[in-house]
Amino acid sequence: MAAVATDHRAMTRIDTDLLVVGGGAAGVAAAVTAARAGLRVTLLERYGFCGGGAVAGLSGTVCGLYAASDSDRGPEQVVFGFAEEFVAALAARGGLSEPLRYGKTFTRVHDPLMWRETADEMLAAAGVTVIYHAVAVEVLLEGGEAVAGVIAWSKQGPLDIRARQTIDASGDADLVAMAGLPNFVGDNGRVQNPTMIFRLGNVDVEAFTAAYGTDTIMPPAISAMIADANATGAYRLPRSKIWLFTTTRPDELLCNCTRITGADGRELNPLFYQDFSEAELEGRRQMREYARFFRDRLAGCENSFVNDTGVQVGVRQTRQVEGVAKLANGDILAGRKFGDGIARSPWPIELHSGSKPRVEWLLDDVYEIPYGCFVPQRGENLLVAGRCLSAEHEAVASARVTAQCFSYGHAIGHAAVLAVRDGIAPRAIAGRDLRLLLNRDGARLDA
Repeated sequence: MAAVATDHRAMTRIDTDLLVVGGGAAGVAAAVTAARAGLRVTLLERYGFCGGGAVAGLSGTVCGLYAASDSDRGPEQVVFGFAEEFVAALAARGGLSEPLRYGKTFTRVHDPLMWRETADEMLAAAGVTVIYHAVAVEVLLEGGEAVAGVIAWSKQGPLDIRARQTIDASGDADLVAMAGLPNFVGDNGRVQNPTMIFRLGNVDVEAFTAAYGTDTIMPPAISAMIADANATGAYRLPRSKIWLFTTTRPDELLCNCTRITGADGRELNPLFYQDFSEAELEGRRQMREYARFFRDRLAGCENSFVNDTGVQVGVRQTRQVEGVAKLANGDILAGRKFGDGIARSPWPIELHSGSKPRVEWLLDDVYEIPYGCFVPQRGENLLVAGRCLSAEHEAVASARVTAQCFSYGHAIGHAAVLAVRDGIAPRAIAGRDLRLLLNRDGARLDA
């Protein structure tokens, strides 16, 4: 006799103006923005905290705030709005480093615990209803392709969440896929590799920086040491170009150094449960191997130990929406601007694929991301925010970082308000109107 799927628990009905699925940087920004404008907002998050890749994946940095340059003039901030507000709140808690050199630009390292608390406080102050430990499992559709909300799984039982407008801030375009709307995966299915990021404690940071400098992209000497260590067979270290950051905590480094591929050599795709599981196992194995190498070979790390890893492997790229516009690879290094640009970015193309990361710089300039990159080609009452935007493979390798995700959520939160309050279909909203609202909030898009 065939098994029959069932759940005997009672269904709980929740009604809201706006449902945001995913509590990463984009989801938090969208939810807070819309709630401040008067909408009833519900945020659905699978973990017990917000932060997405920045916290669960322990990416650990707020990238994308500062211009890149060959000069030595120091950090020049070019991204503002919600990103600046969140950064200021995080810094006020003592949870954010000063700008650290990252090649030709700068980034800032955050404390992941304080990131969670900052998000909690901002969401509560705005009046957002947060549902933690819940996952959207089905999209509710009306009339074929109009999204009316989701069915979510929770420990209590299924939740029937009805919303006038929904934002897919899942990072993986989960709702887009559930609704059967156009989407794509990477470069013909090929994605950037995931990374298991970890923190190394009991480091003599003074000795470390004296030996290797203050640039968080490690110098060629360390890459050569890794290559030599691999050649002897004493270690298995698949990535030689690595990033190591000092943090807000004493005697600690944030380590972005693993390169996780499958046993068959593929870049693992976390959309597939077997790949995702393999990535976690391989990521932890590599973490221990790099930590051993650091203890054995790097100045200041002789007595170090791993004190934390990501809750999950860090994911850079999976499924993306096919939007009414698409950010092209060529838009990045050309510094292209758009009349409906709702976010700006100075971040390089940082492509993690192949034997080593590839970094291509946009110097002394920014590019803009059009509003249409967040509007699905088909479907109603649905917008996206975050790294699942409509962008080509190399473009998303720049556009996916934290400061920009804050900016996307800020803009899409305003778009949701216009859709709900004024009855304007998302596809009919003009990006230039959003731009005006964002500038009123201090985004300085025309600076």
